[in-house]
Amino acid sequence: MRAWVTIVLMVFLLIGLFVSEGLARRTYLTPEQKTQLDKIQTIRIHVLALTERGKVDGTAIEDIVRQRLGELGYTVATNRDEPFDVMVNVKCEEQKKWAGTTRAGGDADHIDAPARLWKGPACLFSYLLDGRDLGWYKEARTTFEDPGQAAKAANAPQSGPFAIQQLAERIRTFDFPVMLAAEWGHDNRLLQLLKNPQTLNKRKLKILSLLPQVGSNEAIPYLKAMLNDEELAEEAIVALSASGSDSIPLLTEIFQKDPHTNIRAAAAKALGEVGARTGDPDITPPLLEYLKENLKNMKTAEDINFPILTEVVWGLGKLRNEKSIPPITQLQTKVWLIYDTSKEMEELREATNWTYKQIDMDGQIQ
Repeated sequence: MRAWVTIVLMVFLLIGLFVSEGLARRTYLTPEQKTQLDKIQTIRIHVLALTERGKVDGTAIEDIVRQRLGELGYTVATNRDEPFDVMVNVKCEEQKKWAGTTRAGGDADHIDAPARLWKGPACLFSYLLDGRDLGWYKEARTTFEDPGQAAKAANAPQSGPFAIQQLAERIRTFDFPVMLAAEWGHDNRLLQLLKNPQTLNKRKLKILSLLPQVGSNEAIPYLKAMLNDEELAEEAIVALSASGSDSIPLLTEIFQKDPHTNIRAAAAKALGEVGARTGDPDITPPLLEYLKENLKNMKTAEDINFPILTEVVWGLGKLRNEKSIPPITQLQTKVWLIYDTSKEMEELREATNWTYKQIDMDGQIQ
């Protein structure tokens, strides 16, 4: 009986760990819909601009949206009779009325998702495939929540047009095209931007944060070139996990040989992500070796490299391996015996407790 319970618990654990936001969202799509998303090229835009006094002209917003989608090579349909692959809706409001959540989880779990408590100016991005809303929502907001006060401070005659104008400026920098490309699985477009030397680092960082969601198998050559860029290196290493098992040798080498703490911590995190997505056991040996070596001389907090060890522990918890149980059990004892009230120790204890519960399932059932 215990064996069956263990198997059931492992299934739920693996589901929770292996499925990222983007991959989870695509699980309910039909094969036909996935194929349609992969082939999207022509986009039709529908913009709705609303103030507290009613609808206003949204041409300025539409022009910005068209221009920004063109940056990724998409074609925007300008004629109502022109065929299109998908419709992108942009609803901008002086004071947001929409207060729901995404279908694929609470809005707090999703980057750039609609904020439930925000009531100020906002633009909601969504799309329709064959007239069907697939539950993808992203929200751009102004820096101010009260449009009346903001308009008065700027000597604007009316708060509505002022709020819409400010939203238009916000859309110039809000990277919805990159988010859409990631949602649709267009890794080729994202990788072209990474390769372009004129792409700003801020945009590259955004792309790197989304590559694991896309599950790209062609990211390694581009990401390796960024490892020497101090501003991009950490994000590039974590994004390498998008390449799955193919990235393990490079990530292991970085983790074991790089002299910088932040880089090694990022490599440990990426190895854990690969393990969570693929179940590849090759991620465990380097992490486990690091933990065992550190346990030998761990007597005080000064003996702990918190950034690296914390990521190592999180990583071990993302792929159950019975060999991890003894050292994690030993670590759990040590982190509570060592007197340290720092935030770093608090985070390490949290990671240790979580990982222990994941890998010692038989002990939890008893």
